[in-house]
Amino acid sequence: MKKTGLASLAYYYCDLRDDKRNYLRGLVSSLLLQLCHQSDSYCDKVSKLYLKHANGSRYPSDDALVLCLKGILKLPGQAPVYLILDALDESPIISDVPFPREKVLMLVEQLLVSQCPNLHICVTSRSKADISAALEPLSFRSISLRDENRHREDISCYIKSVVNTDPNMQEWRTTDKELVIDVLTHQVDGM
Repeated sequence: MKKTGLASLAYYYCDLRDDKRNYLRGLVSSLLLQLCHQSDSYCDKVSKLYLKHANGSRYPSDDALVLCLKGILKLPGQAPVYLILDALDESPIISDVPFPREKVLMLVEQLLVSQCPNLHICVTSRSKADISAALEPLSFRSISLRDENRHREDISCYIKSVVNTDPNMQEWRTTDKELVIDVLTHQVDGM
């Protein structure tokens, strides 16, 4: 759908190893950049933000970035927008108030209550109390892979398939293949 222009898609992965990726500024900047490459109207909004901040010589505030994102999402006549926020649990909880993950959760809430008719948001995360508490009242649909009885079985089937069909693993001893399957299936806690 994205390739044909029938939808816009922006993906953001929170990575605990990269401090800059775990903050609201990094998330919103990334979403804006991805979206402006998919629509001239989106690009115009981002260009106005750039011009408003002395052609990029001044950094916009987090609030200005969020306002720009909201403006893009409310543009009339645009294709559906899909935002995927992956591994939200990787966003840190540190001494800042509010902490980075809380700011992202507040953004998700703001976007959902802003009633953007073409907006679809998918948030993935391991189960964390603060994330569940923030998202449960907002979610249209929640899927927990951890609670599915077949989750571990599905992981095991996938790993077996890869280990048994990957050309690089064909030369491995059977015991090594079994060890990989066992460790990845039972000892990584679904990751």
